[in-house]
Amino acid sequence: MSSIAQGARLLGRPRTRRRTRSVERPRLLAGGVVWIVLFASLLAGVVAVNVAVLRLNLDLDRASRERSQLEADLAQIRAELSSAGATVQVERVAREELGLVLADPETTVVVELAPR
Repeated sequence: MSSIAQGARLLGRPRTRRRTRSVERPRLLAGGVVWIVLFASLLAGVVAVNVAVLRLNLDLDRASRERSQLEADLAQIRAELSSAGATVQVERVAREELGLVLADPETTVVVELAPR
């Protein structure tokens, strides 16, 4: 032992203790709280990103369904248009709705125009 420590022991003075634990403990507790808050905020960020991705996927699914419906409607309209333009359909509408009749090929006259 050192001579100072022996002299203090001989005089009956109590040795002073270091209080490192009381200083370190609140700092450790504060550090733990900081880590908990940091992880909680990171977790909240991950959850927010997942919710945003879910909403985007729902919007994408809705747009995909709408696109499929529009493509089906377009195919139906094209089919109606092609059938409406068919010669048989035009003749039927002219005969039934407008009361027209087919011209006799013998009485048909073809007029040829002079070229310009």
